Amino acid sequence: MKKKDNLGLIHIYTGRGKGKTTAALGLALRAAGHNFKIAIIHFMKIWNYGEVESLGKLGIDLFRYGTTELIDPENPSPVDFEQANKALSKAEELIKNGGYDILILDEITVAIDFKLIPLKRVVDLLEKKPDNLELVLTGRTCPEELFEWADLISRIDEIKHPFQKGLVARKGIEF
Repeated sequence: MKKKDNLGLIHIYTGRGKGKTTAALGLALRAAGHNFKIAIIHFMKIWNYGEVESLGKLGIDLFRYGTTELIDPENPSPVDFEQANKALSKAEELIKNGGYDILILDEITVAIDFKLIPLKRVVDLLEKKPDNLELVLTGRTCPEELFEWADLISRIDEIKHPFQKGLVARKGIEF
């Protein structure tokens, strides 16, 4: 892999507001325009999101794990643990094998919050991150322990949202 200049930072996009995945996808879109090699791993996201088709057209590798059922954070099913651990194992594999300039771990912090994957295993992954890999972690909740690893943290807050007026998720906008 040809090393790109100034790569190797860790980003965290977190908070209760809409736009964490969108921010990560924006970064991927920009990087794809410069011929970066990008992979995205979806934790707990298997629905037919609009970006799934678009990413393939841009040459961005997407690995998806989860089910179509919502997870009960108080009582996750065995398949929820299995899928989250498969996603984390894939991240470990991609980091070990190299070949990517950017790796986005979408919703990984929620998987930690739901206790589907252990925080320690994620910290171990960060310790093994190659120096020239730009790594992005997203999710509504992020353990403070991960903040010390990050070079960039964006907290996206919800101030106003159409859901508050009863507007349902819209194709092409929310999914």
